[in-house]
Amino acid sequence: MQLKKNTISNSKILVTGGLGYIGSHTSVELIQQGFEVIIVDDLSNSSPSVLEGIKKIIDYPITFIELDLKDKNSVKDLFELNPDISGVIHFAASKAVGESRIKPIEYYENNLVSLINLLKEIDKKGDSFPFIFSSSCTVYGQADQLPINELAPIKKAESPYGNTKQVGEEILFDALIANKCLRVVSLRYFNPIGAHPSGEIGELPNGKPQNLVPFITQTAAGIHKKLSVFGNDYPTIDGTCIRDYIHIVDLAKAHVIALRHITLKNQVKSFEVFNIGTGKGSTVLEVIKTFEKISGQSLNYEISPRRKGDITAAYADTRKANKVLGWEAELSLEEALISAWKWEKKIREL
Repeated sequence: MQLKKNTISNSKILVTGGLGYIGSHTSVELIQQGFEVIIVDDLSNSSPSVLEGIKKIIDYPITFIELDLKDKNSVKDLFELNPDISGVIHFAASKAVGESRIKPIEYYENNLVSLINLLKEIDKKGDSFPFIFSSSCTVYGQADQLPINELAPIKKAESPYGNTKQVGEEILFDALIANKCLRVVSLRYFNPIGAHPSGEIGELPNGKPQNLVPFITQTAAGIHKKLSVFGNDYPTIDGTCIRDYIHIVDLAKAHVIALRHITLKNQVKSFEVFNIGTGKGSTVLEVIKTFEKISGQSLNYEISPRRKGDITAAYADTRKANKVLGWEAELSLEEALISAWKWEKKIREL
């Protein structure tokens, strides 16, 4: 593969949680754009097989370190052994909304302590230091207006997971007041779906999926007998929830563009927030019907009671990202579902 030459000097980027779903796709995009990448992951919610998938896509040497970011001494050693780290894209976090209600303390420890340990080491840096934070549209809760723009009020979180994203942004905002070299972009993304077009990496949930699309593909693959649709009495066109589903490759590219935005000194403020989505909402049943169309598979689904904390609708106003970053989603729902099904069939050897 022909890799692009990077015109940005000193561009060794630390990608935490780099073997996770979003982290792995972003690592591929970074390397393809000429960045040198150090991937760190504790493998608690990922697999070494993802690293092999990345290598097959890019055919290029990759630095991977198995490391628990909650261990401050390990994080200190990481930065001391790699003094040329010049930016961080921080994905490492527990991310299941339902699980966070069962294990709130674990979520606060994992998602916030890891962030704090990173910032302690970054505080020692003397130059302008870019930090891309993996945030979430969950910070908005059920927004008063749709589509949701970045000025929408931050409401009380519906889950400990959502609260860790709110508090994470607050920690970063306070940190950059004290550290004038820190430059932060927080990407609040909506619902990532799909897989890399190569079929070598994709969403790989542990246990029963918490997200709609892997539940769909696993049901189509025969892993589950039925797909649960949680509620059909919402005030929407068909009674099911509306979400903004963005192709994982589009989302990964947004991180690279945000990094360049900071590094090339295009950033106006030291802390910026951008919504990353398609700007279009789809209901659960619309996603199911679209998958049936593109796959030729008939899904067995049933209506189940609403889940606690689920909001009616959320989709992004992406005009700020379009204008300031020059980024926009390019891939369709159909393309995302085709790639997700290709990935599912590959890992199940169908």
